[in-house]
Amino acid sequence: MPLVQHLGTGRRKTAVARVFLRSGKGVITVNGRTFEHYFPSEAARAIVRQPLLATETADKFDILITTDGGGISGQAGAAKLGIARALLEFNSELRAKLKGLGLLTRDPRQHERKKYGQKGARKRFQFSKR
Repeated sequence: MPLVQHLGTGRRKTAVARVFLRSGKGVITVNGRTFEHYFPSEAARAIVRQPLLATETADKFDILITTDGGGISGQAGAAKLGIARALLEFNSELRAKLKGLGLLTRDPRQHERKKYGQKGARKRFQFSKR
């Protein structure tokens, strides 16, 4: 029997996540490590699980995630979008529910570069009148 899997790609900040949904018992693997080991904070784990809980498919799929770039928060957001897109590939009827919760929207916010002659992107050196 051939392996049936659904692919979804998610991006957030500078992080990219490729998500593979395979039928299974609900095991999530990230970069070859367990889900709990890779995302130590409960907040990041909750972000990743959002699309699964919204569509009640948490225990129907084994999920393989490969992430690259960014930090933990960005990778969690990228994985969330990737899972939502993969679920859409699995069943397009879930679109209304996912879109209603804003899980199919790519967060456009990016890192703003540091400007020359300044301390950071927005912060200035202290102004002295005299």
